[in-house]
Amino acid sequence: MLTYPPSPLGLQMSAIALATALGLMALEYGLGRLAHRDTHDLSESAASLGVATGHSLVRSVEAVIVAAPFAFAYGHRLLDFDQTSALALLGLFLGTEFFYYWHHRAAHRIRWMWATHSVHHSATRLNLTAAVRLGWTGNISGNFLFFLPLAWIGFHPFAIIAMLGVNLLYQFFIHTELSPGLGPLEWVLNTPAHHRVHHASNAECLDKNYGGVLIIFDRLFGSFAEAPSDQPLRYGLVGGAPTFNPVRIALGEWAAMFHDLRAAASWSERFRALFAPPGSSQAQMPRENALSVSAILARE
Repeated sequence: MLTYPPSPLGLQMSAIALATALGLMALEYGLGRLAHRDTHDLSESAASLGVATGHSLVRSVEAVIVAAPFAFAYGHRLLDFDQTSALALLGLFLGTEFFYYWHHRAAHRIRWMWATHSVHHSATRLNLTAAVRLGWTGNISGNFLFFLPLAWIGFHPFAIIAMLGVNLLYQFFIHTELSPGLGPLEWVLNTPAHHRVHHASNAECLDKNYGGVLIIFDRLFGSFAEAPSDQPLRYGLVGGAPTFNPVRIALGEWAAMFHDLRAAASWSERFRALFAPPGSSQAQMPRENALSVSAILARE
């Protein structure tokens, strides 16, 4: 998997995509105001756009990190097949969804990965600007490792990246509260209703609905949940103090994790500070922004 300088056509398409995304964000804000819904905090949305800018700057560096592992896996692929056939595209789509589910689930359960993914969950309003609030350190956390099996099977790295792009593009549109239910599609697709549950910090919603485009793996593996009927959904990190500083948003959990690592008194505590579920290590418990005991129990 190699990277090249952006072509004029690529830059033009990126500019069109950016303008479209910003237009949809503005439209959502306007519709929210017309409906008298508290859908946005303008300072938080500006912070999300700042985080997104940082993410776009580090993507080329991350591409260098993952190029060699994907090239190695594809170079030792098990199968050669026509990657443009309908069957191959379906297999790539389902494979990407399957590995995305387990990657996403691990990102909630392993603190080393949560240090990156927590950035996305730090917004206290769920809207399209929150969709682009993505961590800067995804491949340092090891996100790419979950998709290497696809290259080893025989899917070209560029095809994998393209399918992940489709996954993320779809997810952009489900980060909203301004969407009705989708009827029977709710059984198969990850819809705005399901994704609102995923982002909610209510105890009943923690670590649920990990799917990308599909929700079927959540239903199969027991991580599906409907929104609670007796309480409104709340968003943001449990016990976390919101900030509008993009650097603190992007790197705050890394700083907290290494603080807890230094405070750990034994090797087992050090291991838990890095790899246990967020909030469950002894080193994390005294911190003011650590998860509450009830939230930890709800995760288990």
